[in-house]
Amino acid sequence: MINESVRTETFNLTNCDREPIHIPGAIQPHGLLLVISPLEWQITQISRNTQEFLGIEPEQLLGQPLDRLLPTDKIEAIAACLEGDFEQINPLKLSIETQNGTKKFNGIVHSLDENNIILELEINKSENDLDFIQFSQISKRILLQIQRASNLNELCQTIVQQIRKLTGFERVMIYQFDQTGAGDIIAEDKLEELESYLGLHYPDSDIPRQAKYLYTLNFIRSIPQVNYQPIAILALDNKQQKPLDLSLSILRSVSPLHIEYLQNMGVCATLTISLMKEGKLWGLIACHHRSPYFVPYETRNICEFLGQVMSLELASKEANEDLDYKIFLKSVQSQLVNALGKAENLTNALIKDREKLLKLVNATGVVIYTEENLLRIGQTPPEEVLPDLIAWLENRFEQDLFVTHSLPKIYPDAIAFKEVACGLLALSITKVQKNYVLWFRPEVLQEVNWAGKPEKLKNLEEDGTETLSPRKSFKLWQEMVQQQSQPWKPWEIEGAIELRSAIVGILLRKINELAELNLELERSNTELDAFAYIASHDLKEPLRGIHNYSNFLLEDYAELLDAEGVDKLHTLIKLTKRMEDLINALLHFSRLGRQELTFQSFNLNQSLESIAELFTVSKRGENIEIRIPRSLPKIVGDRVLLEEVFTNLISNAFKYNNQSEKWVEIGFLDPTLSNSLEPSQPQLLTFYVRDNGIGIQEKHLDTIFRIFKRLHSLNKYGGGTGVGLTIVKKIIELHHGTIWIESSYGRGSTFYFTLPTEIV
Repeated sequence: MINESVRTETFNLTNCDREPIHIPGAIQPHGLLLVISPLEWQITQISRNTQEFLGIEPEQLLGQPLDRLLPTDKIEAIAACLEGDFEQINPLKLSIETQNGTKKFNGIVHSLDENNIILELEINKSENDLDFIQFSQISKRILLQIQRASNLNELCQTIVQQIRKLTGFERVMIYQFDQTGAGDIIAEDKLEELESYLGLHYPDSDIPRQAKYLYTLNFIRSIPQVNYQPIAILALDNKQQKPLDLSLSILRSVSPLHIEYLQNMGVCATLTISLMKEGKLWGLIACHHRSPYFVPYETRNICEFLGQVMSLELASKEANEDLDYKIFLKSVQSQLVNALGKAENLTNALIKDREKLLKLVNATGVVIYTEENLLRIGQTPPEEVLPDLIAWLENRFEQDLFVTHSLPKIYPDAIAFKEVACGLLALSITKVQKNYVLWFRPEVLQEVNWAGKPEKLKNLEEDGTETLSPRKSFKLWQEMVQQQSQPWKPWEIEGAIELRSAIVGILLRKINELAELNLELERSNTELDAFAYIASHDLKEPLRGIHNYSNFLLEDYAELLDAEGVDKLHTLIKLTKRMEDLINALLHFSRLGRQELTFQSFNLNQSLESIAELFTVSKRGENIEIRIPRSLPKIVGDRVLLEEVFTNLISNAFKYNNQSEKWVEIGFLDPTLSNSLEPSQPQLLTFYVRDNGIGIQEKHLDTIFRIFKRLHSLNKYGGGTGVGLTIVKKIIELHHGTIWIESSYGRGSTFYFTLPTEIV
């Protein structure tokens, strides 16, 4: 039983872009098609037009072995290429005996899959086959012309002229796609009598995405007669498991919509050659004729070869476009990168030469956004709208880049500031810290020359559905385009990307240098702590000896010494005692650096109550007061060390105080978002210890936490080692907090410090 399948589905406005044009179930009538099973070398599918070419009905060939048509040597050639390259044998020169005598064919073979080979036969109309020498001579002449082209415009014009001369078409054009899929005619060679299409713009919908995809698979496409009747393909029921994929077929039937489109243009024959750049469809060489026109396979082969040569030349020729401008941009980029490499602050370096930052991408405004601030240069949107724009941008970066020349169309709020920001080129420098650079371009009203009004016609069918009909007019139609800036050129975008790479490289280098410095500091601090501990520990023994022997001298020889000698021994004992206090303080400080803290939550109110009792006992007779205006929260940390902090600060408050009534106030500031940690961690809260003491002069505020730094003589305010505040600062820092002071000389001081606490 034979099955005949031809696609008859109507494609309307809702599904036109999904039309499966690679499986039409039919071919063009200027050749015939056979599907062959390589296992049995059996014809499993065949086109219906075999009677016209071979004088045999298709039903008589379907299911028959291939040697019914081809000699053994040709079948062996096909078999040898199953694991190789069919391009090596295409076209097969075939002579087939028919009822009307011997006919010469060009056989074009390709492998569909492991179970199917497609063989297409075209009548060989050439009186003399094109041999390698002729192919070489023709190609060499055209290649010389291509090599002489100095830029893209010359290259395109050379190609259209040479292709037209080679093929004889009435019109040859180059159609270049833009980023949206729409295209422009950038080169043309034609008969003088024809209307020019040069410079016209075509919408993306003129060539649907599935058609563009097929151009990337099959680099040449021929339609010798637009007004043809499709030839159906017959298949054996047990073999046709899925529609026949004709993506690589030279005879594949064309979409009815495309046929109508060509008819509306007045075109009767076409040849289309793909132009590829870096694996993507860059454009097409389109050849048109107003009457049926068949181009032999050999000539099409040369055209395909030239298309591939041009594809290879595209990158180098485009590189020569605007060469002076590109060199200028490279110079600007180099100067910026050099300045950044020497700068301590990258943001300051970027804005130091504002003109260069704008010229890098030919922008009229730029915004540098960091977590700390937002800097605007040139013409930018108002500052109040930028946070919303940046928030919208955050999830729209692709590989740290966002580019558009029509921002209002995708971000409607931008309509309000389109005069300065229709174009946006944005870089994400660091995602975690949210550092961005945004360049802007203003709206530029543009007059676009369309090849006819870029709208397909809607036809209301009898069943009420709307079908799509290609537009019928291709005469010049002008449109004023709004809400767009000048598009960003590829080399401008590359300049921005390279600037980001340079910034990231500089940041990584600085981070590495900082890490090395921190490692060295950590090693030095560890060695210093160890040295301080060992030195102070070893000093205590001889110091203790000096102290003891001084006491022995006083006890045993005081009567032998005069008053001056006894006084000197008393001074020596005092000095050893002070020296011992300093060493003990140093030992305590050095142990802090190596001490393992015991973090726990404890009641600060209870701790301060115990501390207050000690001061009440030790300062009996003095008029002192410890004020706690409100209950304090629980502290998270090492209880012993934190109690030492409060004890030290309270002690200093009473010690350096010449008031008749001495008081100390202990409290905390209400928490804010700015000093809170992650929700899962304890909250950092700011505490204070305020007194009515003598205060500190402003010139000394930066030095009071320095070790052994005293602001008064030894005999004043009871002396001291000058280590207490240094130890306080160290303990606070070990709890990941900070400490600072505000003081009014003669009126008192307030120490502020942050500590981890439970949520109040």
